[in-house]
Amino acid sequence: MTNPTPILSLRDIRKTYGSIEVVHGISLDVCPGEVVALLGENGAGKSTVSNVISGTVQPTSGSITWLGAPYAPATPRAAMDAGVGMIHQELKLLPQLSIAENIFLGRYLMKGGRVDRRAMEDRARSGLKRLGLDIPPSRLVEGLSTANQQLIEIAKALTLNARLLILDEPTAALGGDETQLLFRQIERLKADGVGIIYISHRLEEIRQIADRIIVMRDGAKVQEFDRGDVPVRTIVEAMVGRSLDRMFPPVPQPADEVMLEVRNLTSPDNTFRDISFAVNKGEVFGIAGLMGAGRTELVRALTGADPIQSGRVLLNGRDITPRSPIDAIGNGMVLVPEDRKLQGVVLAHSIAENIGYANLDAVSRKGWITSRNLTGFANGFITKFGVKGRAGQNAGELSGGNQQKVVLAKWLARKPQVVVLDEPTRGIDVGARSSIYELIMDLARNGVAVIVVSSDLEEVLGVSNRIMVMAKGKQAGILDRKDANDVSVMELATI
Repeated sequence: MTNPTPILSLRDIRKTYGSIEVVHGISLDVCPGEVVALLGENGAGKSTVSNVISGTVQPTSGSITWLGAPYAPATPRAAMDAGVGMIHQELKLLPQLSIAENIFLGRYLMKGGRVDRRAMEDRARSGLKRLGLDIPPSRLVEGLSTANQQLIEIAKALTLNARLLILDEPTAALGGDETQLLFRQIERLKADGVGIIYISHRLEEIRQIADRIIVMRDGAKVQEFDRGDVPVRTIVEAMVGRSLDRMFPPVPQPADEVMLEVRNLTSPDNTFRDISFAVNKGEVFGIAGLMGAGRTELVRALTGADPIQSGRVLLNGRDITPRSPIDAIGNGMVLVPEDRKLQGVVLAHSIAENIGYANLDAVSRKGWITSRNLTGFANGFITKFGVKGRAGQNAGELSGGNQQKVVLAKWLARKPQVVVLDEPTRGIDVGARSSIYELIMDLARNGVAVIVVSSDLEEVLGVSNRIMVMAKGKQAGILDRKDANDVSVMELATI
């Protein structure tokens, strides 16, 4: 650190909603040129603390100093003007605007009384290039992958020339190469004296990037480590408040019977091409690869969400090549998408309604749906999947892990034969991850064929019987569990 004097100091920060205190006396410092990891399960209070610093939430009590002076931003804009930039876990880009317009939204560059688009695009291009993103800044955000949108959010914050950056799950949508690009940029920012608060559920990243670690649980700071290279197990046990025997449950042995077969599948735009594989009954089949390898596009086409140019999909030997999601669902194949908030749940609708939308045939009586039938049906699955919420509660009020359980519940209620999970634990804390891994293994034990797409290499190695690695839209190879490790997967992914 170039200067031991903190640029940001929080002292005894508390936040109360009604009669409930959700943050209990948090104190922390961030110095120039250091990365402070703020860790904890969903609901631990990390986001509330971040929102207090970034001006989104006002603390009930406590004090903050910024660059040695009292600091109490009334709005996010006030925090930005002071030099505090925040990159939220949930993407906040406007799809109908260009990349440059999104980066400078609310602070357009002007020349002669008009918006200076050339200057904005030049500066945006420079920011994107620093992150290794080769996309024209004049392009609309609509249609870009989740990973590219996340990099644009990061570029947006970098153009602020902020003294402090709060990164909330910045790598959740990134692959290994993109994550390393981000880490190199963080090192440059540290060298420039920028302080960083880094929030992530990918604990292996913390060992690489953090200088200090603060662990929160139930709204309180429970432990602080003065270094970043702390064993993951130690961090996890501090987060959950108990000892963990193992991160991943035992992976069951699949049957010899082939359930799903994919033959020479190719997309209209060649995002993926000539993909062939088979998944046995009770097998967990992982799909790995770097960003842009075509993983998500493949499983979306496989489940009818995107068109197929050529190839076939067979279930139990019968051709079911889907033309739409309805085709796939009707044949017993469902997709849990990578973006649960945009594609998985309707945030403004209740848990019961979300579960019911995929099961109208089960909750209706002679074409009518009653609140009693819907609630009764949903309650059974809320209990079965351990959703921490009430049937009438809006899905938007739930944590990420519980929202994901709602998505799983609505599809698994249909008793599918094939379940495709795209990034099943993205942005989910370690406790919720464990329960989702158990659900995956339960599906396999019950004879369901499970496909898991994940950019978290540890995850795809931990849950899979076999792993297909994709590179640049092609099938690079399929590895048995005994042969799969970090090196063998990455060798194929970078062919």
